[in-house]
Amino acid sequence: MRSLPSPRWRRQATAALALVAVSGALASGTAHAADYERLINGTFSSGADPWWASAGVTNRVTNGELCATVTGGTVNPWDSLIGQNGVPFEAGQSYTMSFDAYASVARPAAAVAGEGVSPYRQIAKHDVALTTTKQRFSFTFTSELDFPDAGPGQVTFHLGAQAADTTVCVDNVSLIGGVKPPGGDPAVPAKKVNVDQVGYVPGLPKHATLTSDSTVAQTWVLKNSAGTSVATGQTVPRGSVDPESGDSTHLIDFSSYDTAGTGYTLTVGTETSYPFDIATAAIKKLRYDSLAFFYHNRSGIAIDEQYVGATYARPAGHLNVAPNQGDNNVPCLSTVPCGYTLDVRGGWYDAGDHGKYVVNGGISAWQVLNTYERAKLIGDAAALGDGTLAIPEKANGVPDILDEARWEVEFLLKMQAPDGMVHHKIHDVNWTGLPLLPHQDPQARRLSATSTAATLNMAAVAAQSARIWKTIDPTFSAKAQAAAVKAYAAAKANPNKIADPNDGTGGGSYSDSTLTDEFYWAAAEMFATTGESSYRTDVTSSTHFKGASVNARGFDWGSTGPLGDITLALVPNGLPASDVSAIKSAFTAVADAHLSQMATQGYPAPYRTTTGYDWGSNGLVANNIAVLALAHDFTGAEKYRTGVFEGLHYLMGRNPMSYSYVTGYGDQPVKNVHHRHWANQLDPTLPTAPPGVLSGGPNSALQDPVAARLLEGCKAQKCFVDHIEAYSVNEVTVNWNSAFAWISNWAAEKVTTAPPVDTTPPSVPGTPVASDITTTSVGLTWPASTDAESGVKSYDVIVQEADTLRVAATVTTPSATVTGLRADTSYQFSVVAKNGAGLQSAMSPRVTVRTKPVVVANYCKVRWQASTWSGGMSVNVTVTNTSGQAWTGWKLEFTMPGTQKITQGWSATWNQTGQAASATNVSWNGNVANGGSANIGFNSSGSGAGEPTDFRVNGQSCGKG
Repeated sequence: MRSLPSPRWRRQATAALALVAVSGALASGTAHAADYERLINGTFSSGADPWWASAGVTNRVTNGELCATVTGGTVNPWDSLIGQNGVPFEAGQSYTMSFDAYASVARPAAAVAGEGVSPYRQIAKHDVALTTTKQRFSFTFTSELDFPDAGPGQVTFHLGAQAADTTVCVDNVSLIGGVKPPGGDPAVPAKKVNVDQVGYVPGLPKHATLTSDSTVAQTWVLKNSAGTSVATGQTVPRGSVDPESGDSTHLIDFSSYDTAGTGYTLTVGTETSYPFDIATAAIKKLRYDSLAFFYHNRSGIAIDEQYVGATYARPAGHLNVAPNQGDNNVPCLSTVPCGYTLDVRGGWYDAGDHGKYVVNGGISAWQVLNTYERAKLIGDAAALGDGTLAIPEKANGVPDILDEARWEVEFLLKMQAPDGMVHHKIHDVNWTGLPLLPHQDPQARRLSATSTAATLNMAAVAAQSARIWKTIDPTFSAKAQAAAVKAYAAAKANPNKIADPNDGTGGGSYSDSTLTDEFYWAAAEMFATTGESSYRTDVTSSTHFKGASVNARGFDWGSTGPLGDITLALVPNGLPASDVSAIKSAFTAVADAHLSQMATQGYPAPYRTTTGYDWGSNGLVANNIAVLALAHDFTGAEKYRTGVFEGLHYLMGRNPMSYSYVTGYGDQPVKNVHHRHWANQLDPTLPTAPPGVLSGGPNSALQDPVAARLLEGCKAQKCFVDHIEAYSVNEVTVNWNSAFAWISNWAAEKVTTAPPVDTTPPSVPGTPVASDITTTSVGLTWPASTDAESGVKSYDVIVQEADTLRVAATVTTPSATVTGLRADTSYQFSVVAKNGAGLQSAMSPRVTVRTKPVVVANYCKVRWQASTWSGGMSVNVTVTNTSGQAWTGWKLEFTMPGTQKITQGWSATWNQTGQAASATNVSWNGNVANGGSANIGFNSSGSGAGEPTDFRVNGQSCGKG
């Protein structure tokens, strides 16, 4: 997991041309726009990192200064460099660089600001004369180039072109200037609507996240690949700031739409998500891509084009073929002489570097093997059979997943010392640079000391292997079991041999001071394989027994107790049923805690810590998704299966960074993972990572210079940048991909499992109630429907106009706003509920709504002239058009006074219902010019003679005159 960064230097010939061709732009005393420090660790108080040295230069920090030993005999000043990458510059802004420096002999040097990649443009260069006495140097310049944070900007010291070896020491190196604060704008701004960019599984809930400060629901629209709206609804505001992301969020639930397809998008207002599918194909493919990671990272074997393609093919690494010094005859570190060498060829590179670590390889091999063992016991092992992976062993009659795991298991067995203990790790004596393919690694390789943790890791995996290969390869099974027995006994005899936490040069230390969990895990594997009482006693007497170490943070290489629980819960072993049930209950209890937490999160991820997100948080999320998966295995409860896919949504795009953390999956996948030979960001001739590789993900501690520069003050889920040198957030490792492969295989298996059959439709929704009626819209609410089985997933709002029925809206909550109506028109609305099985309720009772008319000021005037008598009246009416436009037809409406009933009318078609009267034009007076009038009249009988006050023409109110 921990692979420290390494130098990145220029290709010297190209750099030489650039330095000759481009001169610096020095300024004279220009005032700074802002006092922003642009360099990291210029005082070297935290070691040399991130300062690097080119070939022929060795950096070390001595007495708080960076001292570079420079090999003599180079031709050009730029042939020997020390420097820092990722330095930001802004065109037109002033900068002051200052530093202290001296040398072992008087000699020249130069401080240079410029571009660290082709075409290596130079911003400024300042020549200095060093003496054996420390001096302070300073110069000011204006940049003519723009480089973002963590981009190609670079500061270097040119130390070459000296005949003899020299030493140059620098300190208090500073670059101040610019107007943009450190961090600047993200290279890829986050979306406001975040989805699983890979896809959603038909039949399962489909959730997305809207980032919005609004406290009221927003309308979302689901569109297909043609851009056609296929569903709409209202978001659900969460009502508080999400603590993991710092965002105010809304839930978008579009579960009601279940039509398989590709290229869907969700839109809210002007914000649109990345595209996604509703399908299962990508999940099924992911099970194999995630496992392909391991062949790509094999040590000691050529990675063949026929299995990975020309882009990823490479020669074998560390087979003692120059410049490699090889893994075939590796001695121990000089500080821990052991008196022997070991042949430790094979195994998997940790991935971020060329080291091979037993404690990280142990959990990785175990998870790959457990993926198969679980599938064989309770799942679908056929999908993992011979011929399913692109590996050399794909036609040997053995399940390919076991062939891949065996490459690592054989290496773990080779790491066993003669006394039964196991060496903690093997890697280079010094950190290697990025990029560097394994076969090009020139460093010497050394074994670190044996450790109890490594010994127990090997014992656990060897015992597991003995059990799995018992009938497949009895000879290998016996070999693995013998090694496991010897290792377990050695660990018990040396229970506290802790790996040196300071053994971190050339490879991560992987020190772990708490070993009770490793003892429990190893004992569980030994017991499950052998059934021997001594191992059983060690299991049942452990403080970790019965799931005691299963918790909401999750398990990893340093917390392995739950691995033993998984084996004891899955593999028949003779423990009392009550004990096995207790183990399973521990998993379901933690799974329930995950579901409870996820229900409150804006970007649901099953992972809880008290101090932000850890290094490799995505690996922990993956392992916690496995807990949800196992809870489903143990209980069959659908909520856990749903939780698995909710967790996968976070990893594949539904997160506040809008990244799919899986390479090659989604429209915005991570590309620049920290890896020695998937290093396209540093060398365009090298590839990016192949599909199916999981990035380590957000890390609140910001434990590398690039992350520290860009992400200061970040919320936990936002402590991420897709940069190859941001190793503390974007590294890839075997143990994170083993976790991801486990859950990818589980998910692929479960998408083929049909959801429970629901044959009962939802209850009938209540009668809609209308509100907020306008000329073109109406708001509706109704008493919700219920469904005890698969739940109410959506409502269709049905509108009837004349004899036509149509769906006016589809929503997920019992309210909707129907738009697109005509003014002054009567409609009937009802509601139909749909459940998760696609069954529909009966139609609700209807509500009749008339939209409001369009109001036009000064549309008309009416003059009323009446002659009355005791039994009736005769009325002449003049209707005048004052609307500003000609009428091509008109209808006058008003309320008759008293009890008057029309008995005879002229110049119009007259109608009366109750006291509501109307007159519609006849053929010869329908056209009325603006300012023109129509004269009409009627006789009536009855009492009452007052003038009406509610004259309307064509629905518009009229004045008098």
